Amino acid sequence: MKDKLTKEEVLHVANLARIEITEEELESYQIKLKELLDQVNTVNEIDDNNTDYLIAPWQNNSEFREDSVGGMLDPKEVLKNTPRKSGNYIEVPVVISNE
Repeated sequence: MKDKLTKEEVLHVANLARIEITEEELESYQIKLKELLDQVNTVNEIDDNNTDYLIAPWQNNSEFREDSVGGMLDPKEVLKNTPRKSGNYIEVPVVISNE
């Protein structure tokens, strides 16, 4: 098996990545990219045919409670703690403007 990629392969990857490589960098990239591809290729060698896939690293042990209808909040009590209000409404800063 070869120890490095060809000049054309490295230039093709550089073109895809939209980077410019000088002639001095080319030799180094030929070796480094080949090493990187070899490391990535080791993932393909893993036998995962009989493996249970882990969807999430935790168990879903959520406990749910029944929904219950509660009483309405008193508007005066709710508005008592707001920094700005207008009548029975809470004033908030403008997030979207027409400008």
